[in-house]
Amino acid sequence: MQTPDYIVFFIYFIIVSTYGWYVYKRKKHEDSKDYFLAKDSLTWWAIGASLIASNISAEQFIGMSGSGFTMGLAIAAYEWLAAVTLLVVAVFFIPIYLKNKIYTMPQFLKTRYNETVAMIMAVFWLLLYVVVNLTSILFLGALAISSISGLDFAVCMVGLALFAIIITLGGMNVIGYTDVIQVVFLVLGGLVTTYLALDMVAQHFGSEGPINGFNLLTKNSGDHFQMIFEKDDPYFIDLPGLAVLVGGMWIVNLNYWGCNQYITQRALGADLQTARSGILFAAFLKLLMPIIVVLPGIAAYVLFKENVFRDEMMLNGEVMADRAYPVLLNLLPVGLKGLAFAALTAAVVASLAGKANSIATIFTLDIYKKVLNPVADEKRQVEVGRWVIVISMIMAVVIAPYLGIDKKGGFQYIQEYTGFVSPGILAMFLLGFFWKKATSNAALFATIGGFLLSIIFKFIPDYVDLQFLNSTGFSVANAEGVYEIPFIDRMGFVFMICVLVMYLISIYENRNGIIPNALKVDNSMFRTTPGFAVGALFIIGIIAALYGIYW
Repeated sequence: MQTPDYIVFFIYFIIVSTYGWYVYKRKKHEDSKDYFLAKDSLTWWAIGASLIASNISAEQFIGMSGSGFTMGLAIAAYEWLAAVTLLVVAVFFIPIYLKNKIYTMPQFLKTRYNETVAMIMAVFWLLLYVVVNLTSILFLGALAISSISGLDFAVCMVGLALFAIIITLGGMNVIGYTDVIQVVFLVLGGLVTTYLALDMVAQHFGSEGPINGFNLLTKNSGDHFQMIFEKDDPYFIDLPGLAVLVGGMWIVNLNYWGCNQYITQRALGADLQTARSGILFAAFLKLLMPIIVVLPGIAAYVLFKENVFRDEMMLNGEVMADRAYPVLLNLLPVGLKGLAFAALTAAVVASLAGKANSIATIFTLDIYKKVLNPVADEKRQVEVGRWVIVISMIMAVVIAPYLGIDKKGGFQYIQEYTGFVSPGILAMFLLGFFWKKATSNAALFATIGGFLLSIIFKFIPDYVDLQFLNSTGFSVANAEGVYEIPFIDRMGFVFMICVLVMYLISIYENRNGIIPNALKVDNSMFRTTPGFAVGALFIIGIIAALYGIYW
């Protein structure tokens, strides 16, 4: 980067830091729910922006662009189906949380089931957030920023962690409102990068303009504009055909957007109408994300085929797909590179801050306050939360380089390993919401049994005859030629087993006189305003049209 780039970046840094300091000084946090949830403080546009800023990070800019480079537009399923999932969460999940005054996911499990289920899952979530999510966001973000700036990788990791800690220590109020600025830079910088990437493709083929560039993309990489893969496609193992629309992809999204402290936390401090409006706004923004993160990856693929930056994409004779976005950024003009750099940093820092706040919330409210120090006052809880933020970030910095995140591909790494717990979590949440007979022992099976079943389905090809697995139609060969059940299908199988066994356990225990805890649920909770319904139908129509065009 050159001087104008650094000027643009430091303008971003100063705006975010100054506004964050202003929000913090305006209202200092002594109450734990105010600090962790920004109770009654966030507007609908702040909730929607914060949802997207926390969700979109290096795993999308780097990992999803890398997947766009290798498999194309099909990877956009994670974004476009997430928009539909957000609507489901807004209509059915959020009303239940707010009606029952649920502030954390372990609290929901304690209220609906018992303390044992809640504590096991609190530990599960803390490990998942630190070891998988926080580390991957840090690692991929540092990888990209190091590639662009030329700074040492370790320096970039530490710098990102420090920036995120500063924002996170101010609490959810600071995170929520600074996320609005982060999203402005994220979207603006991302769209500029896409515009220039498409124009770069057009110019390479003797034309100009992003529209011509897009048409040339579809012409020169037609295989990258296929949304549903057939079984003989090498990427079927990542996105197994129709399961993307009617199978395991729903488990991925419903668990992430509806049962995930990291995400739901933004809406749990608001009233129902504000929360729903914020989630609808986030769903609209979700429609843009593939334009920002997937199209640049496809553009990089076309330019790579044309030998534009082949050397930059190679390492020891192998193509490194996760380098696609950083390489594109290095080709941007002076000044605009700084804007794109700010967008990437905004995405990484916002996600780190949101994840660290969720870690602090679960540890403080569900472990420290409940087990370690039940008499802790509000001020002490806030202090403990801040220490947890610092400690978790240090742990992530230390262990991230040793997890092999760059070997698998960042986005797929996160999705697969989060998927070890997703099916069981979703099963006990859905039955906990909508079936009053579900018991705590049934939920305990979903918690532990779901995880163990995921491991069994992952490694079963090592112990079962490969020809048998292939003949079942449920497995495909991976890059090493070993037959595997695609992880999205694995999640579907584990989810169905968890639901069935939870049903059987609950029916048995109900007959023995066990009466489960019940939540306050009635049909009137799920009614929406006409404005929300119109917005939801518009989003669903756009996504249906996109799948119709690029099937």
